[in-house]
Amino acid sequence: MTTSNVAESATTSNVAESAMLSGVIPPVCTPMTPDYEVDTASMTRLVDHLIDGGVDALFVLGSSSEVAYLTDAQRRTVLDTVVGHVGGQVPVLAGVIDMTTPRVLEHARVAVEAGVSGLVATAPFYTRTHPGEIRTHFRTLAARAGLPVYAYDLPVSVHTKLSADLLLGLAAEGALAGVKDSSGDDGGLRQVILGREAPFSVLTGSEVTVDSALWMGADGVVPGLGNVDPQGYVELYRCAARGDWEAARAEQERLVRLFEIVHVGGTRMGGSSSGLGAFKAALHLRGVIDCPITALPQTPLNDDEVGRIGKLLATAGLL
Repeated sequence: MTTSNVAESATTSNVAESAMLSGVIPPVCTPMTPDYEVDTASMTRLVDHLIDGGVDALFVLGSSSEVAYLTDAQRRTVLDTVVGHVGGQVPVLAGVIDMTTPRVLEHARVAVEAGVSGLVATAPFYTRTHPGEIRTHFRTLAARAGLPVYAYDLPVSVHTKLSADLLLGLAAEGALAGVKDSSGDDGGLRQVILGREAPFSVLTGSEVTVDSALWMGADGVVPGLGNVDPQGYVELYRCAARGDWEAARAEQERLVRLFEIVHVGGTRMGGSSSGLGAFKAALHLRGVIDCPITALPQTPLNDDEVGRIGKLLATAGLL
């Protein structure tokens, strides 16, 4: 069978055999030691912190996991550590994010061997791609991997917006089980929600508009800030699920104020350094991880910035 034929052979079986994902699915941070290796002891404590907080699934090797900074060996360490420690308590999704289809397929092979429940992939990047090539990318991954595949719509990083037509078409074929929408395009998100017919999980990646996304009909949230305050996002989701939108709004507004931690780095550093550094600093202050270091070449937060994060945590009732 040729690559083209394999790419066209994805069926609805992957989706039909898997449950729809919903609820709170944090993209798990990757704690590191001072010499930039994966801190497996801190990682297992973080997993316990999240599961104890009531989350519905875990997403490792995403943007908040610093996947772009990890070596292949470090990615495998994360997979083995988390899947082994979770022991089936909740589903574990693995990011298989890379530039082109062959590289993504290799990451998928390793993730499947590790025992994950599903795969998360962006569109190809670095190379200039056409929507037809993006379709081939997701069809091939779905056909080869044998697990549910979730698209990660992240145009700020991959420079391609996944259209509603593309996502819904792949969903109808069974090539996609859902989408994590981190595009910031609420109109596009609504198009996907309104247009879906096949089973298809719509998950917002925005920490600060979860209540409105759930009100529109989204199934859940993948919040980086959920590492810091999983209970808060679980409470927000539960309020929305029972139709208590006033309580959901109040919890969302508390989380919006807490989200200010990602801005403490200001213009002194890149957005990744400020945001991921803030999540790790907060986890360190809360006693969950041993070291708040972020991967090179990200700029570390200084003592004053960490102090400001501590004040925001205290205001949110987390210290």
